[in-house]
Amino acid sequence: MTGNKNFSETSVGRYSLALYELSDEAKVISEIEKQVISLVNLINNSKDLDFFIKNPTIKKEDQEKIIQQISDKFNLNKLLTKFLCYLISKRRFFYVEKILLDFIKTCSKKRGEIKAELLAANDLNKEEIIKIENDLSSSFDSKIKLNFKKDPSLIGGLIVQ
Repeated sequence: MTGNKNFSETSVGRYSLALYELSDEAKVISEIEKQVISLVNLINNSKDLDFFIKNPTIKKEDQEKIIQQISDKFNLNKLLTKFLCYLISKRRFFYVEKILLDFIKTCSKKRGEIKAELLAANDLNKEEIIKIENDLSSSFDSKIKLNFKKDPSLIGGLIVQ
């Protein structure tokens, strides 16, 4: 079982890096990243799409047709559509969500961003979060992107992880 886990982690990294390098070469990283974020949200919000991705009994041809329909409907970049079809042809479509999430992380790393989680006992407004991001960014000499979560179990203060 550990061999499979290592294989999938290795494959995810290789495929996401390949998508990044192809996007960089075509000078469409920003466009692809936005579309990948939308696609990940679509996968997370659609049980049918999630089932479609994880169901190994669906034929490659049917998967490619559906991806083409999604691509046409959401006007996906041709490079991203070809990449998704390539994953289908190699029977790696099962890993698509992990690959896309890793691609988003790769884009952030290449921009020099550091992602962190901000926990607070109370709600923070957008300005407060931006101020904390700016303060942390200047302290670490890197762009910090915070994902805010309210944690009522905290008595007070903030936790940055």
